[in-house]
Amino acid sequence: MTETLTREQYLAEVAPKKRANKYGAKKTVVDGITFDSKREAEVYADLKLLEKAGKISGFTRQRKFELIVNGEIIGTYRADFAFIDHEQDGRLRVVDVKGVVTRDFRRVQRIIKAAYNIQIEVWK
Repeated sequence: MTETLTREQYLAEVAPKKRANKYGAKKTVVDGITFDSKREAEVYADLKLLEKAGKISGFTRQRKFELIVNGEIIGTYRADFAFIDHEQDGRLRVVDVKGVVTRDFRRVQRIIKAAYNIQIEVWK
């Protein structure tokens, strides 16, 4: 006896299964913005409160930096958050929310430090 499938049933069967995040992060939506993890969404909410209170300014998400080695652009890096911290002499702070700091990320940190003299902070 042969079973007949509808087109939708067939496509559902052969569609690739969605994989869970490698590090267990769960996508979260806050203010209509989808974040890669719950922790990143929490940091966003906290930073928005600090911005409202006037403790930080220039708050941006996904700030782009070009990775430059010997004057050549070898790639780009997008920081989770960047802002001016008025409580620390008005300096630019660049923050990346990570559960696991990988070897590749440490390499990017060193390149950004060398090219821009900016230390990327990791918040867990």
